[in-house]
Amino acid sequence: MMNDILLVDKPAGWTSFDVVAKIRGKIRAGYIEKGVKPTKRQLKVGHAGTLDPFATGLLIVLLGDATKEAEKFLKLDKVYEATVQLGATSTTGDPEGVIEETERPKDRETGKGIVPNEKSILEALETFQGQIEQIPPAYSAIKVDGERAYKLARKGQTVDIPPRQVTIYSLELVDYTYPELKIRAHVSSGTYIRTLAEDIGKQLGTGAYCKELRRTRIGKHLLSGAVSVETAGDSCITEASMLE
Repeated sequence: MMNDILLVDKPAGWTSFDVVAKIRGKIRAGYIEKGVKPTKRQLKVGHAGTLDPFATGLLIVLLGDATKEAEKFLKLDKVYEATVQLGATSTTGDPEGVIEETERPKDRETGKGIVPNEKSILEALETFQGQIEQIPPAYSAIKVDGERAYKLARKGQTVDIPPRQVTIYSLELVDYTYPELKIRAHVSSGTYIRTLAEDIGKQLGTGAYCKELRRTRIGKHLLSGAVSVETAGDSCITEASMLE
């Protein structure tokens, strides 16, 4: 157990650190129940690839010596399923920010806001496939002058993050009924789906933010092989309690 990884299905509302803390607590409890004081190494738990609190899905949790291999997991490509909310924007690019409705381009004859049809949706998605430049969101964990960008943004400071090159290997339309657009994206490491959602909204002229996000694959690791936080914790406490 102490030199392995766990595939966890992170629930909404939990930070990635919450998941790590829960599993570490379970491991500690298993050793204490056995009457053994765990070592720092035995309590070493980390994760490889943060998921935002509103997001759900695959989180790789590393145990023991496996925490030293975090970097190789961070560089793997990923697959996400996202619901993009058109016709509105968010200060954070997700449901946790301040939401404002946007004014859509108007039809010249009716004067009503234009609702993008499926053809225009597909054309917009096509423009983002391949290698693109993307500016990470201000509300992100990227460090700017030694401090996390989201901390600066919360203070009301302007956060200047340079664009980076990322690769969108595929971007599929899953379902569309305005204002909800559901997509599946296979992307390189470093890609922000929140930013992708916002950029799609700009391309369509409607504005957009990422309403729901679920990670289904990291490299070869699939969400179908993941367990709940509670199940992962119970597995750790059972194995820890069995150690002599």
